[in-house]
Amino acid sequence: MYPGKKSYAITCQENCYQPIETVECESPAENCRFIGKQLKPEVNTGFTFRWLGHASFYLKSSAGSTLLLDPVSKQFDWPVDWAFRLANGFFRDEPQWLSADELNNVDAALYSHIHYDHFNKGDIESIGTNAQYFVPLGFGEHFPSGGYNINEMAWFSTTKLAELSLHFVPAHHFSSRILVPFVYEDNDATLWGGWVIEQQDKRIFFAGDTGYSKHFKDIQQRYGDMDVCLMPIASYYHKENSAWYRYVHTTPEDALLAAQELNCQVMIPWGYGNNSWKMGDHSSHSPLLRLLKMHKEMNSTMVLYILNEGEEITL
Repeated sequence: MYPGKKSYAITCQENCYQPIETVECESPAENCRFIGKQLKPEVNTGFTFRWLGHASFYLKSSAGSTLLLDPVSKQFDWPVDWAFRLANGFFRDEPQWLSADELNNVDAALYSHIHYDHFNKGDIESIGTNAQYFVPLGFGEHFPSGGYNINEMAWFSTTKLAELSLHFVPAHHFSSRILVPFVYEDNDATLWGGWVIEQQDKRIFFAGDTGYSKHFKDIQQRYGDMDVCLMPIASYYHKENSAWYRYVHTTPEDALLAAQELNCQVMIPWGYGNNSWKMGDHSSHSPLLRLLKMHKEMNSTMVLYILNEGEEITL
């Protein structure tokens, strides 16, 4: 969806990763914490947002419904975890996860796509069969056996979960999970996308992995303005294939423009951090440094709220 060559309104050209006093790091742009003072935005969604690391979030609505977004608590599924370590030389630092009580009371897990950093079979087994699972079309065959309540969804489809309306929306990305050279591949065999989570007249947008494209404007036109947008700002850098990486992942400045097109009241960035795999990034916090620089350089009026991994905010 939305194929073809892309043009970008703005690109950071120089000094994109300079130190900033509000980001405290153990080494340049590595192992950092955001320490800036932030005013709590008054958007009154009633949702609590906890960033678990990378793309994973824990959400709780004002009525008490609890959601996990792209939950991955440890490494990639085996054997890809070891292949990544051999190729890149490390396992990521694993995030602080939900308590046993929180995990046992999760109402639903929502997945954006099938890639290993967003979908982990071990976490599905930990969440268990009491929760519902909302996934793109084609996902069901990748679940462990054992009676899971799986709801596959097409782009621009809607379903209900208690007081919430869940809308599955497109993203500018791709899908693949299995590759046996010269024998089998599953490129785009499953869908990929993002989510609009709606309670009464309040809307939360979770982009999933995505590049910048017309789909942001289409989503806003179909569902209306977004109150809180959870936006990816990482995985856009590659020495040899930077055009492709940006095609399927937003730079920080792309994410700011997309949030403006969605008319977000607040943007919470993700994808970088101490619990990331640093795929397509210079370092753990280079995307955040670039985001803060470009937010100022673009004179952006977008309200940012920066979470460190494990922190939460009710907005």
